[in-house]
Amino acid sequence: MKRLEAEGVITGYRAVIDPRAAGRAFEVVVAVEIAANDRRTVEEFETSVVAFDEVVAVRRLFGKPDYFVHVAVADAEAFEAFQMSKLIGLPAVARAVSHQTMKRLKG
Repeated sequence: MKRLEAEGVITGYRAVIDPRAAGRAFEVVVAVEIAANDRRTVEEFETSVVAFDEVVAVRRLFGKPDYFVHVAVADAEAFEAFQMSKLIGLPAVARAVSHQTMKRLKG
């Protein structure tokens, strides 16, 4: 372990949190398309979206959509509030399509 840490193979450790116990069992993956793919728009979107507490992961993709944004909140009402007051309010967002998680299989 020490050797792997020293070589940079292991870059950190993390706690595994039960979303239900943390009050964040309602998980949604949002496919986001941004309005323009210029550097400023991309950087502003990425800086904004990673700062939201509700966002647990963001993946920038090749092709469409541009991003998958993984959101974890308490319930549908909390997700709607997040989507309406934060995510779709970002100037870069052209389209956001939500996909609710049915069952977590891994991760």
